[in-house]
Amino acid sequence: MTPETVIDIGMQAMKVTALLAAPLLLSALVVGLLVGMFQAATQINELTLTFVPKLLVVGLVIVIAGPTLLNTLLGFTIGLIEGIPDMIG
Repeated sequence: MTPETVIDIGMQAMKVTALLAAPLLLSALVVGLLVGMFQAATQINELTLTFVPKLLVVGLVIVIAGPTLLNTLLGFTIGLIEGIPDMIG
């Protein structure tokens, strides 16, 4: 296994990680921004008001995008496992 192969696998893993995390983080970011604007406008400073909507939206995103995220992870893992003989020899 050459250093270039290790770096390539590491880069692919980082790309897959970013693809898996992006929908969850972006949805939580958007909801947090909207709730923050609502809190600033109404001057309601309640911690559960920020936590519960984020939790609900992230759960909804997992339900909606879960199969796609799982297929992405499975594709990477299967490709990695199938590539073991090429990496060794």
